[in-house]
Amino acid sequence: MSAEPNLAVAAVFRQESGRILATLVRVFGDFDTAEDAMQDAFAEALAHWPDRGVPDNPAAWITTTARRKAIDRLRRKQTRNEKQEELLLLIPANADEDRLIEQLHPLKDDPLRLIFTCCHPALSSEAQVALTLRTLGGLTVPEIARAFLTPEATLAQRLVRAKRKIRHANIPYRVPPPEILPERTPNVLAVLFLIFNEGYSATAGDSLIRRDLCSEAIRLARVLCELMPHAPEAVGLLALLVLQDCRREARVGPSAELIVLEDQDRSKWDAEQIALGLELVERALRMKGPGPYQIQAAIAAVHARAKTARETDWEQIAVLYQQLERMSPSSVVRLNHAVAVAMFAGIETGLQMIDQLGSKQLDGYHLFHAARADLLRRLGRNEEAVLAYARALALVTNRAEHDYLEMRRKSCLEPGAGGGG
Repeated sequence: MSAEPNLAVAAVFRQESGRILATLVRVFGDFDTAEDAMQDAFAEALAHWPDRGVPDNPAAWITTTARRKAIDRLRRKQTRNEKQEELLLLIPANADEDRLIEQLHPLKDDPLRLIFTCCHPALSSEAQVALTLRTLGGLTVPEIARAFLTPEATLAQRLVRAKRKIRHANIPYRVPPPEILPERTPNVLAVLFLIFNEGYSATAGDSLIRRDLCSEAIRLARVLCELMPHAPEAVGLLALLVLQDCRREARVGPSAELIVLEDQDRSKWDAEQIALGLELVERALRMKGPGPYQIQAAIAAVHARAKTARETDWEQIAVLYQQLERMSPSSVVRLNHAVAVAMFAGIETGLQMIDQLGSKQLDGYHLFHAARADLLRRLGRNEEAVLAYARALALVTNRAEHDYLEMRRKSCLEPGAGGGG
C-alpha cells in the first residue's frame, strides 16, 4: 500500500475533519450520525485511495461519501422516525454528483454554527468546551481529558450527555439572531481561545504546534468579528490569536525542537500579522469596553513590539498581568505575573512570589515547576533546579516540551554549571 494516499487521508482528517463534521451535523441534525458517517468515509478512503488515487477535492469526496454512509445507516434501522425519513429525502440518492458535492461541501459558517450549538447555555461550561474540542477541534477523548485533568471515563460520559441533551432539547444548529448574540458570545470566545491554545502548544504528541487548529481558531474569530464588529472582546481575542500566531515559525527548530521566546529569531516573526494584531488591539481599546482578552492581547503586543528579548518592557507586562488578575483571577495569571516581575525586578523577587503561591493548586501544572526550575537555574541553585525540572518532566505530555525541559535539566548537572540566561 502506498504511503502517499495514507498521508493524504491523514492530512484531510487533520485539516478538514472539523469542517466536514460541522457540515454533516448541518445536513443530518445529529452528532452521532455525523461522527459515525465521517469515520466510515475516512475508513473507505484508506481502503480505496491507494488503488484509485487521491481525488481532486479530497474534503468534498469525504463529505459526499459520509453522506451516503449516513443514509445507508438510517435505511438499515428497523424503525425510522419522520425526521429521519425527511433527511433521506434532503438530497436525492441519484442526484448529479457535481451538484451533490456543491450542496454538501462545507460552508464557511458551518463550524461557527457548530460552535454556537456546542456552546448553548443549556449545556454546562465543561460540556461546551469538551464537545467543541472533540467535534470541531478533532481532539481525542484522552487529549481533552489530559488538558483538563479529568478522568477519561468522566470526560466520555460528559460528551455523551451533551450530545443527548442537544438532540432531546432540539437545540437549533445555527448562529443565534443578533439580539441574543452578546449573551452567547463569551462561551464561544472561550472555546475559540482553547482551540487555539491546543494548536499553539499541543497537550500531547510529538509536535509542539498543530497549525490546523491555530488557523481554524483564527478564521472563526475573524468570522465572529464580522458578525459583531463592535464587540471589543471579540476583536481583542482576534488580536491575541494573531499576535501569538505571528511567532509560529520561530517557535520550533529544524528538528522540531522547542525554541523559547527569549531565544527566538525575531526576524522569523510574521510582520504582517504583527501589524494586524497591533491595529486590532488599538481598535478594541478604542471601544472602551475592557476585558481579559484585550489585556492578554496588550501583553502579546508588548512582546511583538520588542525587537530583541532584552528590549521587552517586562514592567509594563507585569502591570498588565495585575489588571488581568483583577478581571480574571487565577493561579496561572499570578504565576505569569511573578515571572514578569522576575524579569525586571530581580530573579529572587520573582521566585519568592512563585513560592508564595504555593503548589497546592498548581502542583499538577508542569509550567509551574518549569518556571520555578528556570528561575532557580538562573540563580545558580542547580540542585534545586534539577528537582524542579524533574517534577515538570513527570507532568509534561508533549514531546517537544519534554525534550526542552530534559535539556535544561541536564545542563544543570554539568560540571561548573552556573546561573545565567
